[in-house]
Amino acid sequence: MEYLIGIQGPDYILVASDRVAASSIVQMKDDHDKMFKMSEKILLLCVGEAGDTVQFAEYIQKNVQLYKMRNGYELSPTAAANFTRRNLADYLRSRTPYHVNLLLAGYDEHEGPALYYMDYLAALAKAPFAAHGYGAFLTLSILDRYYKPSITREEAIELLKKCLAEVSGSHVIRRKECLSASVCQYFSGSSVAFFPILARRRNKYPPARCGVAAEGRVGLVGSSLVVFARMVHVLPNVNFSA
Repeated sequence: MEYLIGIQGPDYILVASDRVAASSIVQMKDDHDKMFKMSEKILLLCVGEAGDTVQFAEYIQKNVQLYKMRNGYELSPTAAANFTRRNLADYLRSRTPYHVNLLLAGYDEHEGPALYYMDYLAALAKAPFAAHGYGAFLTLSILDRYYKPSITREEAIELLKKCLAEVSGSHVIRRKECLSASVCQYFSGSSVAFFPILARRRNKYPPARCGVAAEGRVGLVGSSLVVFARMVHVLPNVNFSA
């Protein structure tokens, strides 16, 4: 079961995805990364047909990076979302459409955090929260009930826990999904603190600790991709199995 979820806060975006690659009822792998770093401040989450997801996401990723090389500055999240939507719409009208569903999360110094929802028909919408996959049918009502614009990081994590508990307990075949989570935030200081929320596969690995990198960078800590922190305190380990 594929599942993407995004929650926007006042100065951050919390996103999570499953890590399962499957064909029909056969699970191929449980460590498949569905998050793609578009630029230093933009993250793309992609689910759909196996070949389409990687090919389309990497195509957008390389073009966004090429734009920065040619112009000397990065696309804003809004511009990146519209660029992605235009390409998806063009391919939809060709002989080789991409069957992918996307969430795009990013931070702009002028506009703040932004979360965009996009489906395989190239419909684009900016949303305070969004979800894709079968899990979306089960969790959108939870997000609608508990979300508020001023939601804190701790409240967002608790809300994510509620959604994951509902997804894991509402299927005929119950299995522990391999999940990865990220906090998309911008830190207005001289460094960016990485706050991995979850880095585990079938409970083999404990949640990762934080790391620190240069300003404006995106990094991998454990198996979690985390970007753009404004918070100045270290996020403690979070156990989603509780």
